[in-house]
Formats: sequence, structure tokens, C-alpha cells
Amino acid sequence: MATHHEHDINTTGEIPKPQTKAIWKTFFILVVLTAIEFLFAFTMEAGTLRNAIFIILTIFKAFYIVAEFMHLKHETKSLIWSIVLPLALVIWLMVALIAEGSYYYESITNYFK
Repeated sequence: MATHHEHDINTTGEIPKPQTKAIWKTFFILVVLTAIEFLFAFTMEAGTLRNAIFIILTIFKAFYIVAEFMHLKHETKSLIWSIVLPLALVIWLMVALIAEGSYYYESITNYFK
């Protein structure tokens, strides 16, 4: 009868150490960003500046969440840039469309007054 040797590196009998330090670090970073968002929400008047601050903080939170929970920060730089660069272009497109849309809206409303 043939003998089978199973050489699995995961069956060494050691229990992996918990990653609680990294989890708490991530938790506190997200809590601080959310607290800053609430601070701006309740202390600033509604307007373009407040909306811009919310958008920027949301993008920072999204990048951090993707880096941590989807493990993007552990990938190669070319994969990271293949995700970040198109996203930056889409954000640039949205800003340009909002700016042009507001210009178009103002020109139409001024035309019919």
C-alpha cells in the first residue's frame, strides 16, 4: 500500500495571532473621518464648499476601505494604478460636467428672464 504524506503548511498546529491591532486602527481611522464629516455637517452652512468637503472625505474613506478590506494596498503598483487612474478620470469628468451644467443652467435662466 502506498503511503501518502500530506504536507500542508496550514496544519502546523499553531493558531495564528489575531490581527486586532490592525482592525482597531482601521476602525479608529474610519471613525475619525466620519466624525469630521459630522462636524462639517452641523457647523457649516449648506453650500458648494460643504458639498466639496463631503465629496473629498467620502473619496478618502472609499480609498481607505478599498485598500484595507479589498487588500488593494498589498497588490502590485500597476494594478493599483489601473484602478486609480480611470477613477480619477471619471471624477474629473463628473466635476467638468457639473461645472458645465451649472454654466448652462445659468445661461438658460438668464436668457429667459
